[in-house]
Amino acid sequence: MYSIIIGSFLISILHAIIPNHWLPVLAIGKKEGWSLGETSRITFLAGIAHVISTVLIGLLLGLIGKELTNNIEAFTRIIAPSVLILIGLYFVRQHYTHHHFHLQKQQLKKKTKKSIIVSLVIAMFLSPCMEIEAYFLLAGAKGWYMLAAIAAMYSIITITGMLLWIRIVYKGMLKLNWHQWEHNAGIITGLILIATGIVSFFIA
Repeated sequence: MYSIIIGSFLISILHAIIPNHWLPVLAIGKKEGWSLGETSRITFLAGIAHVISTVLIGLLLGLIGKELTNNIEAFTRIIAPSVLILIGLYFVRQHYTHHHFHLQKQQLKKKTKKSIIVSLVIAMFLSPCMEIEAYFLLAGAKGWYMLAAIAAMYSIITITGMLLWIRIVYKGMLKLNWHQWEHNAGIITGLILIATGIVSFFIA
């Protein structure tokens, strides 16, 4: 149980830091001349949309995990940890091509503020965080309380992190190579998933 909580927490933190969740909103906001308040509010809306789609899929996977546990004795002990390791290996291999969403600059030309916001919200809703979904699947075996805990933790950390980074970067308080950080995020995510899967083999 603790491995699921810790792994979910680390993935949620990483998820909040990855720039492709909030940097597009910041870049568009700067281009459109939005204030920090406006940019933060739009980031909040986009973050809510992203969280909703991720949690909905996660709850569905959690239900599947619960049913599998009830009917397949080996699920919690062998299958679920194996899924985490396989997904982790996938992210390590595919990190250099991983993107949650991307809006082409030409798509935003001559669009109203409302249409830009709608585009951002829809893009975020249609790009759920697949890294955390494996933990929902595993949490389903532990019960609804665990699913609710992961959903709440993920949602709060993701939205808070996005708003915090928007404020920090908007004010120019921190300048990093965000492309390089995003590039390496897939490796970090994969290693966390693999480590959680290995630990789960021994404590499930």
